[in-house]
Amino acid sequence: MARFFPVRSQCQFDTAGERRFAERLEKLLEDDYLCWSNVPVGPKARYPDFVVLHPRRGILVLEVKDWKLATIQSMTHGKVTLHTSSGIKTVANPMLQARSYVVEVDMVLKKDQLLRQGKSSPRPGELIMPWGWGVVLTNITRRQFEETDLHDVLDPQRVIFQDEMTESADPEAFQQRLWNMFPHVFPCTLTLPQIDRVRYHLYPEVRVSALPGQFGLFADNDAPIPSLIKVMDLQQEQLARSLGEGHRVIHGAAGSGKTMILGYRCEQLAKVSPKPILVLCFNRSLAGRLRQVLVEKGLGEKVTVQHFHGWCSEMLTTYNVDKPKWSPSAAKYAAEQVEKTIDGVDRGQIPRAQYSAVLIDEGHDFAPEWFKLIVQMVDPATNALLVLYDDAQSIYRGKGKKTGLDFSFASVGIQAQGRTTILKLNYRNTLEVLSVARAFATELLSGRDAGEDGIPIIVPESAGRRGAFPELIHCEGHWQEWDCLVTRIRDEQANGRVLNDMAIIYRNNAQAEAAERALTQAGIAYASGTSSKGRGELYSSEDSVKIVSMHSSKGLEFGLVLIPGLGEMPKKGEAEADEARLLYVAMTRAIDRLVMTYQAHSDFTRRVHEAIGGVRKGLN
Repeated sequence: MARFFPVRSQCQFDTAGERRFAERLEKLLEDDYLCWSNVPVGPKARYPDFVVLHPRRGILVLEVKDWKLATIQSMTHGKVTLHTSSGIKTVANPMLQARSYVVEVDMVLKKDQLLRQGKSSPRPGELIMPWGWGVVLTNITRRQFEETDLHDVLDPQRVIFQDEMTESADPEAFQQRLWNMFPHVFPCTLTLPQIDRVRYHLYPEVRVSALPGQFGLFADNDAPIPSLIKVMDLQQEQLARSLGEGHRVIHGAAGSGKTMILGYRCEQLAKVSPKPILVLCFNRSLAGRLRQVLVEKGLGEKVTVQHFHGWCSEMLTTYNVDKPKWSPSAAKYAAEQVEKTIDGVDRGQIPRAQYSAVLIDEGHDFAPEWFKLIVQMVDPATNALLVLYDDAQSIYRGKGKKTGLDFSFASVGIQAQGRTTILKLNYRNTLEVLSVARAFATELLSGRDAGEDGIPIIVPESAGRRGAFPELIHCEGHWQEWDCLVTRIRDEQANGRVLNDMAIIYRNNAQAEAAERALTQAGIAYASGTSSKGRGELYSSEDSVKIVSMHSSKGLEFGLVLIPGLGEMPKKGEAEADEARLLYVAMTRAIDRLVMTYQAHSDFTRRVHEAIGGVRKGLN
């Protein structure tokens, strides 16, 4: 069965014939066929009806027409005159149209030297794969066609007719008709990296940004072609293109691209939504950076990004609802803010249905009553709700707070049955970093399946990228520990890594203060998230090392992650499982390098040491 982009059920077909032909493509082609339907192609954003790619056949562009013979008044190589309900209409010959599309595909792809044949090949400088074009006439049989003179302007070999795309059509014969449309055929076996390069050029929206702090979003389309390209994987692209109407839930492991898909969805919704779009996070640091990225993309006027409690405060202020009295307990004040907001909505002071769409990142840290509140903010006319979830990263459970095990999505108003997706592949971390993090958190990551409306634990699987093993360094004293970390930062700088791509992730405020002193003394610029304002503006300053807590690091990623004071974990008075979850989150922020230091031994230093040793032995 061919893979469709979007999934066939979400494709926007112009005619019944297009829909019927898509069903035949999906059913009659094998799993290694990729089909894009009505997706803009290349820099000119042309819209072929179908683009079909096969690794051993090449690329084919098809135009579909529901015309009947009685509809066609006349046809030349360039134009077709049709009888329509609104009178006589002249359109382009679909064969010419399909050919112009595939010629543009050829020109776009040949700009990449790695997609051209070498000088010693039979066709030097030409595309490494064959290409072809054709037309589908869904309401005309081949016999009817042969009784006309249309073969003078439509090559019969490049046409599929009504009687050749029936439900009972032979798959082999159907495929052979497709590949007879190629003017030149030669041996071709596209590798996965080559297929990714094709997608990179034809569909720029699937490009993944390599810049630090971008969540992979909004790559620079004008930048030179890199030797190593990054694109969404096929599942990510299919999911991103297929997020249609209704409530949807994505369960994704750390580093699987959940926030990237959220940003893509924001961009698509902003083009069509009549009301504002709301993005909610729990983490103030994540909300602040995601807001900056979307504003830089020009989406700031249409998309609002807030951390949940900040949004509650804004609702209370905007609609003149009494705020809770000040409390020395931040947790108590925050809880009362939420209660006031819920009460304001219930009493009609705060209006419902304010947003065309609501997208929730870090859904695993949201309480059930928060979901019930947020669902009411979605306009029923659009009914667009997206929840991103990873129960393995729930680090704000709190005493008495329900976890993912205690409620179903339906119980809080999220109707996502049949619209739930699981992402297992981790693209952020190297195999070495992910393997050590997984080995450390074995009990935490014991996979848990769930029903359609339940909440599973997703065990991340590595995409296979290799790198340096994580380091666990024992230091004799305080200054040796910080000298070690400063040295790692300077080494990375010397190797070309920008400071924005480095972070010190701390467990307690004393470590944060020590980090600030050490970097100040070393003359290294930093941005600290020790204050609420700082957490929201980590990327507002100059190029700088980010100093963030383990809680605030969730959702962020850095090429180099430094974790000091590991011997101080697990923190006294805290549940060991919760502390392990925190350290797992911190470790999986590292894209390339992970360095952990400690002075005193602890259960966690022992576990990390054993994890590194076990992974090193297993991978070597």
